[in-house]
Amino acid sequence: MEALFPLATTTGTVTVRVSVSYLPEQSEPARGRWFWAYHIRLENDGEGAVQLLTRHWVITDGNGARHTVEGEGVVGEQPLIAPGASYDYVSGCPLATPSGAMQGSYRMIAEDGHLFDVAIPRFALTAPAVAE
Repeated sequence: MEALFPLATTTGTVTVRVSVSYLPEQSEPARGRWFWAYHIRLENDGEGAVQLLTRHWVITDGNGARHTVEGEGVVGEQPLIAPGASYDYVSGCPLATPSGAMQGSYRMIAEDGHLFDVAIPRFALTAPAVAE
């Protein structure tokens, strides 16, 4: 699992795993645009189902400029994750610099109605160096 998802953090019974890839075919460095895809896996190791309600991201570019993204669900869904199950999704992030980082949290609700936040590990967005 670590080979597929090198970054992971666990909050309570929910583990968030992250894999990130630079997408040169969607990037235009000459126009100040770099693009990454990130694959998230949410694993529920608890005894009850949990549902992802909202997301909160802090995206920092290579110049230190921070951008916050908040909203309902992920990729248009508010997945319900059964005990012992996982949920995967892929999304993307453009930056105006060849490097940066993302981190954040998900607001979740347990079967008993308890709201809790799950940390998303900080991960780097780094474009490969290109020889001139």
